Amino acid sequence: MKRTCVILLAAALLLTALGACAGGQNTSQPESSAPESSTPVSSAPAESESPKEEPTMTPEPAKAIGYEYDHDTLQYELVWSDEFDYEGKPDPEKWNYDTGGSGWGNNELQTYTAGDNAEVTDGKLIIELRSEPVGENSKRYTSTRMITFGKEEWLYGKFEISAKLPAGLGTWPAFWMMPAHSAYGGWPNSGEIDIMEHVGFDQDVVVQTVHNTAYHAGDGKGKSTPTAGVSEGFHTYAVEWLPDKLIFSIDGEESFVYDPTEYSDAPTKEIWPYDQPFYLLLNLAFGGNWGGAQGTDDSYFPVQYEVEYVRVYQSPEITALTQQAG
Repeated sequence: MKRTCVILLAAALLLTALGACAGGQNTSQPESSAPESSTPVSSAPAESESPKEEPTMTPEPAKAIGYEYDHDTLQYELVWSDEFDYEGKPDPEKWNYDTGGSGWGNNELQTYTAGDNAEVTDGKLIIELRSEPVGENSKRYTSTRMITFGKEEWLYGKFEISAKLPAGLGTWPAFWMMPAHSAYGGWPNSGEIDIMEHVGFDQDVVVQTVHNTAYHAGDGKGKSTPTAGVSEGFHTYAVEWLPDKLIFSIDGEESFVYDPTEYSDAPTKEIWPYDQPFYLLLNLAFGGNWGGAQGTDDSYFPVQYEVEYVRVYQSPEITALTQQAG
């Protein structure tokens, strides 16, 4: 029995020692390895998946503001012109042609030829709109659209034409400008400047308009100006394109001003895409959404759009000012 007690005592001592060892191991570890934060451990990104910073949106710089000059004292120099003081076809060093008869986005009826309907004679350019037979029972209308694209382009300046416009229902002569590179996207986002348009159903009313993202087509900004005798004699139609406004005129008299700051305190390209080079266009259309809005009549054909000259002037002061700003 004494031996039994000894054995029992030894067993008890051994169990006590083992319990002490186990208890010491448990107390050396925290109850949980999770941080005190309520965020689950699994939501923390791995080092290779560090959080991405949100992109910073930089406001588009305002356009057409901050230019300081005295408009009344600006001097201009002739930098390009066609005086049409020669005979034959328009000068190929100065003009290219748009050709084809796709309707030109306005459902126009004419087909433009590569100069077949344009001739320089007696000091004038003549663009002639004709009705020509095609087969026995059909006909087509032909005309010409002359462009300086690929020849010359300009950024700011005065652009002027002296012209005698055709009369007749459906006629639609124009002198206008388009962007050379469409820096802000397709029409109307890169702009359009219509220096002169005239439609035959609204005789002796000259329309001058600008088109852009915000204002285009029927919502373009412009003005219709009654101008007597546009088909009886020559008149001058011009725009002075400055870095902060467009000033239109007829026979030297201001007719319309497009100032983008009238529509926004901080103009963007949506209303002022006119800080990129443009080229000139000169054409005579027939019919279409506007030209043919009250019908067409070809009984008086052929009809002519006569031009004495096209001139481009630029101001050294404006050129220097914009180069410094750019």
